[in-house]
Amino acid sequence: MWVVFAIVLALTVLAEGLTAREAHFEIETLFGFNAWFGFLACAGLIGLAKLLGLLLKRADIYYDESGDD
Repeated sequence: MWVVFAIVLALTVLAEGLTAREAHFEIETLFGFNAWFGFLACAGLIGLAKLLGLLLKRADIYYDESGDD
């Protein structure tokens, strides 16, 4: 399944050369920009989630079974 996904992804990036696109910014004219932008945005969101997990996690003793209620 991963091989099929990689092939489809490669074909869509290569098909970018066959289409005419209108770019709003100069960086959008780079070949494969949409693929790189999507990858970097996803990686950035994963990094942000990891950082938020470190900042917002509770102590390991949160669910302590001592019964001091």
